[in-house]
Amino acid sequence: MGTLGSHVMCDNIPGLVNKQRQLCRQHPKVMQVIGVGIKDWIDECQHQFRNHRWNCNTMARDHNVFGRLLLRSSREAAFVYAISSAGVVYTLTRACSQGELDTCSCDPGKKGSSRDAMGTFDWGGCSDHVDHAIKFTQNFIDAKERRERDARALMNLHNNRAGRRAVKRFLNLECKCHGVSGSCSMRTCWLAMADFRQTGDYLRRKYNSAIQVVMNQYGTGFTGMFRKFKRPSKNDLVYFEDSPDYCIRDYESGSVGTGGRVCNRTSRGADSCEVLCCGRGYDTSRVSRTTKCECKFHWCCSVHCRDCHEEVDVHTCKAQS
Repeated sequence: MGTLGSHVMCDNIPGLVNKQRQLCRQHPKVMQVIGVGIKDWIDECQHQFRNHRWNCNTMARDHNVFGRLLLRSSREAAFVYAISSAGVVYTLTRACSQGELDTCSCDPGKKGSSRDAMGTFDWGGCSDHVDHAIKFTQNFIDAKERRERDARALMNLHNNRAGRRAVKRFLNLECKCHGVSGSCSMRTCWLAMADFRQTGDYLRRKYNSAIQVVMNQYGTGFTGMFRKFKRPSKNDLVYFEDSPDYCIRDYESGSVGTGGRVCNRTSRGADSCEVLCCGRGYDTSRVSRTTKCECKFHWCCSVHCRDCHEEVDVHTCKAQS
């Protein structure tokens, strides 16, 4: 993309502040990588909340993919900020390691020898350069919040940082053994990110234990709203406002409601028809499904299956009357 093209692209992204537009123009290829990676973290968000009233739904026609949801300082907004920051770090790190960007590559600091619990090893291969991605993500995403510096901006900055830290938490040391008959007398090792699902699972747990906070008397940080809860750490998610119940469509809160959602009639969890449908009841329809069955392995090397047809009941929540 040429200079003119990057200017046009960056000037047409809604909601960016001047520093973000400047970084966008300076690094158009990075912006393209981030754009492609957005789908990955949205998919992860929707996976984590697939069985809940709020299912990380997006608004196709809104310049903000989550609509008015992010205007509320809720637990859900905290999760969205954390998972999006984590997603950008993960996407950029992966692009650097795969040689997709000219501005970064593998971690140049992983050279020479080092030690772990198993002994000495040599750095080799391609260690994921997470620190580079964290630095760029912090500069780009935090730019808007650092300009505001109000209570909501501090909340967003905290949750952005928690998301970035979550990716680095799951860096794994991977090694290859060298030596006679696989004796592993010598090892070559590198640092590799775990699958993004681990980061998503971790942030989902942090969502469950998120801490409701108020600003301290100096306006510089948080304190727990309730004394019995711990003071939030850098890894915790924080929020100010209680969440709506997400039962009904409500434009102001960003809730699309649960009408039409498929529920589980036999479950007692969050995906049960009783919980998901908010007491409104549900409709049952019989649908025909085709699945692969009676699969057999044939030497060599194929699997042959039959198409099996079955009638199943599908339960969907009634809409608000």
